Amino acid sequence: MPTVETTKVSKAGITTSETGERHIPSSTRADGSVRKEIRVRPGYRPPEDVEIYKNRTAEGFRNRGKGGVPGAEESKDESEPGKGSPAANKNAKRREARRKAATAAADANDTAEQLPTESKAPVEPTPPADPEAEKEKEAKKLMKKLRQAKELKDKKEKGDVLLPEQFEKVIKINELIRQLENLGFDAQGEKKNG
Repeated sequence: MPTVETTKVSKAGITTSETGERHIPSSTRADGSVRKEIRVRPGYRPPEDVEIYKNRTAEGFRNRGKGGVPGAEESKDESEPGKGSPAANKNAKRREARRKAATAAADANDTAEQLPTESKAPVEPTPPADPEAEKEKEAKKLMKKLRQAKELKDKKEKGDVLLPEQFEKVIKINELIRQLENLGFDAQGEKKNG
């Protein structure tokens, strides 16, 4: 056979010469025997060479939830910091602060582990700086819960339907008042004298 310079090779391994003849070139098998060159008849396209038909409608249906609104401008890039909603920004700051605190705690533990064991003193939790301030802080929390529960009770009396969680809050009004009294405050959040 005359050697003709090949120019194009298909996915199926069919080479097309410059003269337009198509053939599969000869190759060597694993056992050392030689496969002879195979001529391919004109117009034959093996399944490997057939392009896959793409239906735009079906493709659009498969990708329907991924693209957003057709014709609308692209939404702001979520990867840009400071471009999200205020709540998302606040949550991102909290996550970053937690990450830094965890890293600092891990570093502190690493340095503490490097010290000799005799010099380690048991770490006691620090008592609150001012017990009176802690009581006032707790009283504020209870007052907020009490205020919300009273608002829900008023809604119920007006005839609104409450969710089960809201109804539970209304039931706990007396318990909140009792907790306030134990801290030394009355139901209005004023400190009791005595």
